[in-house]
Amino acid sequence: MSSMQIDRLLDTVVKNGASDLHLTVGRQPTIRLHGNLRNLQTKVLDSDDMVSLMKAITPERNQQELQEEGGTDFGFAYGDAARFRVSVFRQRGDLAIVCRQIPSKLLTFEQIGLPEVCKELIRRPRGLFLVTGPTGSGKTTTLATMIDYINQGMDRHIVTMEDPIEYYHNHKKSIVNQREVGNDVPSFAEALRRSLRQDPDVILVGEMRDLETIESAVRAAETGHLVFATLHTTGAAKTIDRVVDAFPVTQQNQIRVQLSTALLCVLSQALLTRVDTTGMVAAYEFLVVTPAISNLIREAKTFRIDSAIQTGKKFGMQLLDDHLWSLYSRGMVSAEEMIDVSKNPQELTSRIHRMGRTVGRMEWDEEIEENKTQ
Repeated sequence: MSSMQIDRLLDTVVKNGASDLHLTVGRQPTIRLHGNLRNLQTKVLDSDDMVSLMKAITPERNQQELQEEGGTDFGFAYGDAARFRVSVFRQRGDLAIVCRQIPSKLLTFEQIGLPEVCKELIRRPRGLFLVTGPTGSGKTTTLATMIDYINQGMDRHIVTMEDPIEYYHNHKKSIVNQREVGNDVPSFAEALRRSLRQDPDVILVGEMRDLETIESAVRAAETGHLVFATLHTTGAAKTIDRVVDAFPVTQQNQIRVQLSTALLCVLSQALLTRVDTTGMVAAYEFLVVTPAISNLIREAKTFRIDSAIQTGKKFGMQLLDDHLWSLYSRGMVSAEEMIDVSKNPQELTSRIHRMGRTVGRMEWDEEIEENKTQ
């Protein structure tokens, strides 16, 4: 397999609008299209194919990391057609490669269905804006949309720290400096520490991975910067717990107080396959930190946040499961997938039953739930 082959494979990904390309020994190259895996009609890959495919796209520095660590990640531009985020790793002594296509076209708020109130919040001069959700839920796209909105309409110095850089931002009304972790700067924590000397107005932290990064992000939000950051949590209340739990017990009270003033909002999202047309649709949970919510955070009463979101509709708040239900009611997503990504599957399942409908895999789910509660 020559480097020509990898081009043909990436072409197929771009032309079909697939999200990922999977390459592994003993299987044909496979693409993920609208959430489903499909084999490409080419030869089954062997060990030698994998080595030459890896060499065709992996930078020298990353080949070394692969040797030493058994895995490496990097981003690369495929001509003008697309950018890819690539993960190369060893498995059973062989190589495997996953290429995730990064859409190069920045989307608008309307296109991704972001809550309108986001626009008001990102005009704020300071505060912490958290975007959360599992891997592949579209956090990167949401952040890119918000950064582009600021870039187009406001004069700000925007500093991003990403691993790897996915969407490229040109300077529009703002100045955008994008730092790639591993390339431009060794770590998120280091990038954040330095950023405060770079006169930024807006800071984007690709991922809050460790205590030091979380601390620095909160401090930056307190000292007059608008900070965007992501976490792999589902739901607003869980996100706040996750941030607080990252700290030693002795500091948890202090961080609650800091969060109660620094946090602007939590946008938690899930991505679902549409059943009415092709493509995907995002479901959002949105928490806006009002004085009442601020008190709940300070007093460690996060368990009451969900009901506060329900009563906070006038502030643009919504629960993930309510948004999922509205997508399902409009015939946009399947009942099964709605339940899979929901926070409270039991509750949604019984709502479906009350409508006189059934869902596959039901008895099994209830059995699991019962085991959990015992």
